[in-house]
Amino acid sequence: MPLMASPAKVEFEAIRRSKVYEEVARQIQNHILENLKPGDVLPPERELALKFGVSRSSVRDAIRSLELVGLLQAQQGRGTVVCEPSSDAVAGPLTAVIMRKRRLVRELLDVRKIVEPALARRAALHVTSEQLAELEQILEQQSSKVAEGETAIAEDNEFHYRIARGADNSVLLQIVDVLMDMLQQTREKSLQTEGRAEKSLAGHRRIFSALKRHDPAASEKAMRQHLEEIESIVLQKL
Repeated sequence: MPLMASPAKVEFEAIRRSKVYEEVARQIQNHILENLKPGDVLPPERELALKFGVSRSSVRDAIRSLELVGLLQAQQGRGTVVCEPSSDAVAGPLTAVIMRKRRLVRELLDVRKIVEPALARRAALHVTSEQLAELEQILEQQSSKVAEGETAIAEDNEFHYRIARGADNSVLLQIVDVLMDMLQQTREKSLQTEGRAEKSLAGHRRIFSALKRHDPAASEKAMRQHLEEIESIVLQKL
């Protein structure tokens, strides 16, 4: 007789939103994608309801929504089991979003951490006085908007784009452009988090200061620190 899999131990946050089952589904989905594998068993509905601080019906609805897209399957005698979605299901737009969004954002942020610190190092060697003046003007505009409680997403984008231009490599410039495009919605959402816009501005100022000194090592370090600071905020908002 085959051994029964033990329920996976998980930690979840209490739910406080209006569409309760959707938030429950989101947290379960993220946990599946990051920590579980096909064949793992979720805790019972009663236990999940207690962990989330919601009704069992909300947990049940969340599990059903994940069953519909092929992430979970109810198996008699075992419970709710994580499964490998069929190729047809994965091809569907809704499933693709649910399965890949958080992982894709993580990977895009990883690419930024590989590319942009190196760009900042290169820019410190190649940036012109005119480009530094443009960066300073962008920072002033960003500072004014942040002081007025605005997100300054356009200035945030432009600052990174101008550094890529300062690195004097057209291929890398296109890569940064694509990265910014793909992360646009996620970054806009994260910039609405309290304190995020101020943290972004402070990071930009450190980078600019290093670029202005034409210090490659300090520019690279400042960019890496900036990206690491915002990464955790971005991922929390998914």
